[in-house]
Amino acid sequence: MSSYAGSSAHRSDEIAGTLRLLIALALAIALMVLDHRGGWLTTIRGQIEWVVQPLWRLAGLPAKLGDTVRDDASTRSRLAEENRTLRNALLISGARIARLQAAAAETERLRGLLGAAEQGGLDVQLAPILDIALDPTRQRLVLDIGAEQGVTPGQPAIDAGGLIGQVIEVRPSTATVLLLTDPDHAVPVAVSRNGIRLVAYGRGDRLELANVPTSSDVKVGDRVVTSGLGGRFPPGFPVGTIAALRRDESRAFLVGELKPAAQLDRGRDVLLLRRARTTVVPATTTATATTSETTAPAAASPVVAPPMPVSTTSPQSVNATPVEPPPAPTAARERTP
Repeated sequence: MSSYAGSSAHRSDEIAGTLRLLIALALAIALMVLDHRGGWLTTIRGQIEWVVQPLWRLAGLPAKLGDTVRDDASTRSRLAEENRTLRNALLISGARIARLQAAAAETERLRGLLGAAEQGGLDVQLAPILDIALDPTRQRLVLDIGAEQGVTPGQPAIDAGGLIGQVIEVRPSTATVLLLTDPDHAVPVAVSRNGIRLVAYGRGDRLELANVPTSSDVKVGDRVVTSGLGGRFPPGFPVGTIAALRRDESRAFLVGELKPAAQLDRGRDVLLLRRARTTVVPATTTATATTSETTAPAAASPVVAPPMPVSTTSPQSVNATPVEPPPAPTAARERTP
C-alpha cells in the first residue's frame, strides 16, 4: 500500500506541474497575441524602465567614475607635458631674444663708433676689449690686440662719446689702456665755451677739475674737451660735462665734478687713434730777380709736409729736378779771383 500511495502521489505532482506549464504557456501566448495586437505591454515596459532607470544609473556610476578619473589623469599628464614643452620653448625664445637684443645693442655701439670715426675723418683702429678692471685704485682695460697689430704706447683710446684713455703697455697680442678715471691719470682740457685751460684728474670712480680759479668763467653744464697741450691727446675730443662746482678746503679755488662723455663702464670695443706720421722735407726757395741782377739760391728751411711716398736716402733725392741759379755776368766772373 505504501509503494502504491507513493507512486500515485508522484504522478499527481507530475500532472500538476504539467498543468502549470500548460497554463503558463497559454498565458504567455495570450499576452504575446494581445501585445502584438494592442501594444499595451510596450507602455508597461516603458513605465517599468522609467522606474528602474535610476537603479541602472546608480549601478553604472562606479564605472563612469573610474573612466572619468582615468580621463582626467591622462588629460592632466598630457597638459603637464605640454606645459613643460611650452615653458622650455619660452625660455629658449627668451634667450634668443635677449641674444638678439644684445647683438642689436652691440651693432648700434659699433655703428656709433664707426660713425664718429667717419664724421671726424680719423685714422682709427677697432680694438676688442679682452678684460676690464674697475676697482677704485685701478681703472684699466685690456685690449685683444697688441704690437703685432701695430699698437704703440701712448695711443689715445676713444669711443662714440669721447675720450676713454691712453695705451700705457703693449704686448705682442694685448695692450693695456689707462682710463681717464684712474687715480694716476691726468689730461689737459679746455672749456669748449670760452677756451679756459684746466686739468682733469682721475679720482677712481669719477673725473675732477682741480684748482679752478674762482674768478674764471666756468659754469655747471659746460662741455670740456682736450686742449692738445703736451701733444699726448689731439685737441677737441670730448672729455666730459661739468656736473657740479664746489670750493676746495682752502676756499681759494673751485673743484669741478665731471660727468665723462665716454661710456667707460660699458661696450665691447674701443677705437685707437693712429698717430699721423710727419716727414721733414728740405725745401729750396729761389728769389727771382731782373735780368740785370745776379740771382742766388735762398737758404733752405724745413717744412713739415704730409706723409708722401718720397725717398729718404739723401736730401738731394727729395727734389726730382733741382733748381740751379742763372749764370752770373761775364764781367763779374772775370773779377772773381
